[in-house]
Parts: sequence; C-alpha cells; structure tokens
Amino acid sequence: MSDNHFFTLDGPLDSMPMENQMRCANLSGFAYLSEQVGKDPREILERHNIDPWLARDPDNHIECQSLVNLLEYCSSSFNDATFGLRLAELQQPDVFGCITALCRSSSRVRQSIHRFIEYMPVVHSPAIQLELVEGTDIAELRWGVRNNLGINDQANYQAAVLIMKLLRQIGGLRFRPSYVNLAVDIRSRDVADLEKILGCHFNKNRTDNAIAFPRTLLERQVPSANNLLSSLLGSYLDQVKKASRKTNPERVQDYVRGALQSHNCSVERCAKKLGMSVRTLQSQLSDAGLKFSDIVQTQRVELAKSYLCQDDLTLDDVAAKLGYAEQCSFGRAFKRWTNQTPKQYRLSQRPSVVA
Repeated sequence: MSDNHFFTLDGPLDSMPMENQMRCANLSGFAYLSEQVGKDPREILERHNIDPWLARDPDNHIECQSLVNLLEYCSSSFNDATFGLRLAELQQPDVFGCITALCRSSSRVRQSIHRFIEYMPVVHSPAIQLELVEGTDIAELRWGVRNNLGINDQANYQAAVLIMKLLRQIGGLRFRPSYVNLAVDIRSRDVADLEKILGCHFNKNRTDNAIAFPRTLLERQVPSANNLLSSLLGSYLDQVKKASRKTNPERVQDYVRGALQSHNCSVERCAKKLGMSVRTLQSQLSDAGLKFSDIVQTQRVELAKSYLCQDDLTLDDVAAKLGYAEQCSFGRAFKRWTNQTPKQYRLSQRPSVVA
C-alpha cells in the first residue's frame, strides 16, 4: 500500500478566523488581571458580546472590535492607562498560534519575519496588516489593521510587547531593538515604564506602529531553527492559505474534521467556535442546501476511508478514532455509508499484484 497518507492531509485541521475576527488567545491572562482588581471577568466579557465559554479556548474566534473595545474599557475601568502592556506581560508569542512555532523553526530571521507577515492574516486574524521595510542600516517591522476600529491604544501596546518577545526569540541573545513607534498618545509619566518593558527608545503619536532593529539582524540564524518542523508546518500553512476556505460551510467542514478526531463535535460548539448562534449557523447552512448532521456524516466517512488506508491502524483503532465504542457499531455504519464493510474497503484500496 502507498504511504502517501503519511505526507498528506485531507484539509485544514481547524477553521480559520473570518474577516474582522481573531483568535481568543489574545484574552489569555485577562481573567487574572480582572480578578486582581476585584472585577468580574465574565461580566466584562458579556458586556462586550464575548461568550465567556468561547473565551476559554484560545483557538476560538472573536470579533476584533469586541477585543479592542474590551481592552479600552478595562484601561478606563481599572484606572490603568497601559492595561495592554500588563496583559501582554502575562502572555507569550504563542498567542499568535502555530505561526510562532513556524517562526522559531525557520532558518534565518529574514525568512522567519516574512513567514510571520504572510501567515498572520491566515491563522491569527485577517484584519492584521504587517510589512517589513528595509533601510540602509535599519529595518522596521510595521503593523496595523485593515479597518478603522476606533481608539485601539491598548491593542497596540499588547501587539508591541508580543511582537518584541517574538523578535527576541528568533533574534537570539544579541538582538537589540533600535526604537519602537506607536500610534498612541501615551502619558509622559508612562513612557519610562514602556521603554523598560520594550528595552529601547519609544516614539509616541506616530502614524504607524513599528519595531526597528539593525538590518544585519535579518541574516542571522534563528537559534531554534528546525528544518523538519519548518518544512512540515510551512507546507501545511501554505496549503491552508491556498485553500482560501472563508465561507461558513467550508469553515464548518474544517471544524467538524478536527472536532471528530478529538471526539468533541456538536453544532453548539461549532456555532460558538465561529462566533455565531446555532440558529444563525443552521440558517446559513440551509441557504447553502446543507445540514450540520450531513456535514458530520460526510466528514466521518472521509476520515474513516483515510484511516482504513493506514495499515498500521487496526479496525478497532479506526472505530475508536471515530468515536465508536465498538468495532461492530462502526462496521454497520460504514456498510450503510458505502455498501462495503471496513475490511472490504481496506482490501479494495490495496494495489493489485501483477504476476
């Protein structure tokens, strides 16, 4: 039997954020900071139309505007003019998702930054814009958002700290930032605190957000370079980007594929994952001539076929991976789906032996 299944995937392992959405990972540590000042994090989330259950999973998605509004509200309500800094200090660049692992495994800093720019809109948030601008001696990594989100000083503080942490990881011990530009109006008394956290000079009230560093850094080797991980993860994200799976039916398919393998698949969880009500999700699927249950069955059949092509998996293994307690239950379901038993299908996929 061909071993091609080892090197391929049937589709994205999870649903990607829609335009104007981002990963809930940006809220990591929020509950802790809220409780530290005697505030109820659940009440604050609900005030900004963020489902508290949804916010518990960093891989779920929320509206960018909701996050921006929440951060600004906390800054005002907690009497903390740099709340975004405090939040980012509790976080790591892994907030950005698997892109961070890709950046850390890249061979050179230039490749790492280019990948960060290319895949951030795919995995973390399509609303984000990134650009690497190279001068004679200085390079700037700039960022912003595609749409006007109003006042978003706290989000910019958070982004500056997280991006700086990532640059320090890929730049190594000798990384030294030159300066940071932020499109924020910070109080003079807070500048020293910000510069201490960022480790360099800070320029406020700029039209863009940027972290600057010596251009020669771009040619340095990343200390954590890992060619195998870089190739595998880079190839996967490249395929995800090319797939452009942005319609809700496609995102439901991607959710179901991943959720079936984790035995955690339901229309309620799917709706929350995509940031909408069950009624809205079902209505959108209906408009496309689909039902959630039909998508689940189709994906289950495709997964079953994929597993059966892997000789290292027994039929018991396949049944368990698909959430069946007994092989016989899986066998009856598979026969109903395909008019073949699992064993018959597995044999039919083996190449014929020519005498």
